[in-house]
Amino acid sequence: MARTTYYPEPRIAQFLFASKALAPLWTVVRIYLGWLWLTAGWGKIFSPAWTGENAGAAVRGFLNRALDLAAADTPSVAGWYAWLIENVFLPNAVLMSYLVAWGEVLVGATLILGFLTGISAFLGGLMNASFLLAGTLSTNPVMFILATWLVLAWRVAGYYGLDYWVLPRIGAPKGLGFGRHEAGSTDGRSGGRPESGKT
Repeated sequence: MARTTYYPEPRIAQFLFASKALAPLWTVVRIYLGWLWLTAGWGKIFSPAWTGENAGAAVRGFLNRALDLAAADTPSVAGWYAWLIENVFLPNAVLMSYLVAWGEVLVGATLILGFLTGISAFLGGLMNASFLLAGTLSTNPVMFILATWLVLAWRVAGYYGLDYWVLPRIGAPKGLGFGRHEAGSTDGRSGGRPESGKT
């Protein structure tokens, strides 16, 4: 029968991304990133070009600019992404408009509250990646990096937030620094000493 071997998480990774001692740092990063998303989306949900009578106009302008960049002598938008823009995103510009506006607000709010931080940061990073692929820099590179770090630190990034109560209830592994469990326990799933020979 196949044997499963668990390998320990490197100590430096455990300290940076799973230590309760660094939870205050990740809280600052989380709230800062959440504020950026919340303020970006807040203006959109009250803008006629995003969610009002002219919904989709802003998205069409953004996507058409991306198509121009794809057709330039030195393209900054990949051909496959230009195809997606032309055949998937533009025909659904109104839907995309609402998804972007409300998605930014929801990602911002959940990050500020520390609710399912890893998933929220991942979704925010996905939006950043979409904007980057469309040839827009702005704050997207910095936000993408912060989101990636929060995804890595999901175990403790929401320690000072709703995740303190939520993660244990949805079956998150023990040893995350929540309640009676301390980060760095000997549970193989949480980065402690591996348990070899399990089937």
